[in-house]
Amino acid sequence: MTNTPLRLGISRCLLGEEVRFNGGHKRDGFLTDVLGQYVEWVPVCPEVEAGLGTPREAMRLVGDPRRLRLVTIKSGQDHTRVFETMTKNRLRDLEGLDLSGYVFKRDSPSCGVERVRTYNEHGMPSRNGVGLFARAFLERFPLIPVEEEGRLCDARLRENFIERVFCYRRWHDLVQSGITRRAVIRFHTIHKYLLLAHSAQHYSLLGRMVAQVKEYRSKDLACRYGELFMKALAVKATVRKHVNVLHHILGYFKERLDAQEKAELLGVIGEYHHGLTPLIVPLTLIKHYVQTFDVGYIRDQVYLNPHPKELMLRNHV
Repeated sequence: MTNTPLRLGISRCLLGEEVRFNGGHKRDGFLTDVLGQYVEWVPVCPEVEAGLGTPREAMRLVGDPRRLRLVTIKSGQDHTRVFETMTKNRLRDLEGLDLSGYVFKRDSPSCGVERVRTYNEHGMPSRNGVGLFARAFLERFPLIPVEEEGRLCDARLRENFIERVFCYRRWHDLVQSGITRRAVIRFHTIHKYLLLAHSAQHYSLLGRMVAQVKEYRSKDLACRYGELFMKALAVKATVRKHVNVLHHILGYFKERLDAQEKAELLGVIGEYHHGLTPLIVPLTLIKHYVQTFDVGYIRDQVYLNPHPKELMLRNHV
């Protein structure tokens, strides 16, 4: 990676800033105290930055789902236009900060990513909306990983999001350094097992693309590969897919193991498969043998260390 910070956008209230409509906050300890050691947060509160103040009258999304409006609940004031102007300017600023991810506040009419409550012309609610700022961000930056803080309470979703953040940063750095066909081949090679743990379909598509790398212009290759790469990682890894990858890796050195060592490794993979141990257990033993037998191809695989081990994300999946 380059020396520039790993920057993530975040809803300001999640950092403990008292910017919510009621003057409160929603500080998230994992984001501030744990992940915050490895990233530089870029705080954003769209409603405050639109000049709506704190505290302020609560708002909701109203109208046609294709053209929602941001309206105060009691007085019925429509803040859509001023909000859209702020959003346009703020996204332009964020574009220059090279964000590698974004954590939004769930259920917010400005920042919620999914299932945000909306109201039709008769005042009937439904859970089919996206916050106005979040929607604009997703349209402007479709490859940047995003997540809601509530979903990060799920260990698998948390691990997936942070993995995607670090992967996106590696890909972005590669593109920024001046992409070459050889560099893409190298990048793909060290991410192969990580891709396989997410999506065999995308793994195959990307493999065919790399095999035909000479047929692409560098710019087209960067766009197409980056899009498929991030789509692959958005597919959730599962225990079954992890077990498949672990067996693939085992194949590189199983002939060097004695009967007892092989039985032990197969045993811990089986225990992980049946939910008796977390992923970190078979991975730790595999990494031991990779180092012992100096299996360079596997040692270089990002799958073994996709994010800082101090985060202990694979202790819980």
